[in-house]
Amino acid sequence: NTQDKHSLHLSLQLAVKMQVTNCVGFKVNSGSRKAVSGAAISVNKRRSVALRRRSVLVEAFKVSVLGAAGGIGQPLSLLLKMSPYVTDLCLYDIANTPGVVADLSHCNTRTKVSGFVGDESLGDSLKDADLVIIPAGVPRKPGMTRDDLFNINAGIVKTLMDGVAEAAPQAIVHIISNPVNSTVAIASEVMKAKGVYDPK
Repeated sequence: NTQDKHSLHLSLQLAVKMQVTNCVGFKVNSGSRKAVSGAAISVNKRRSVALRRRSVLVEAFKVSVLGAAGGIGQPLSLLLKMSPYVTDLCLYDIANTPGVVADLSHCNTRTKVSGFVGDESLGDSLKDADLVIIPAGVPRKPGMTRDDLFNINAGIVKTLMDGVAEAAPQAIVHIISNPVNSTVAIASEVMKAKGVYDPK
């Protein structure tokens, strides 16, 4: 299915990236110029092969970040903007998303960034997404119990997952919102209720 294919491609891309890193990090122990020259040629050949493999494997992945204007969402969005595997990046939050989009526009990469604000834009931010990342919610503050945190973030995650189930039921979903052991369970129950739950 779609999720299996995407997971496979992501794993293969990571493997290729590691291979390229290993090529760049190759160290020559011999002091001979001939040995250095030969090693350089070998490294270049290996690097060329790795890059050709990577060019075949890279696909156009669309990623949606729900909670993109928060303390986790902003740096996470920056990392995604710099990734060669992301071609479309959709940033959603209840406020301040246009500012984040403006900041990321200064990064000279191929990734197209779009901003969405408010409940009415949730569906548009998720349309055709391959990967959905949810860092939305509030952090745990001093004096706050896990139950207090759950009472706030559970409702946020449920609302967002309703949108995911409607607009992007095929997407892989990563949940960062705490308490994760509870919010992941909520997400799965929402997908089951909508009839789009995939245990994989």
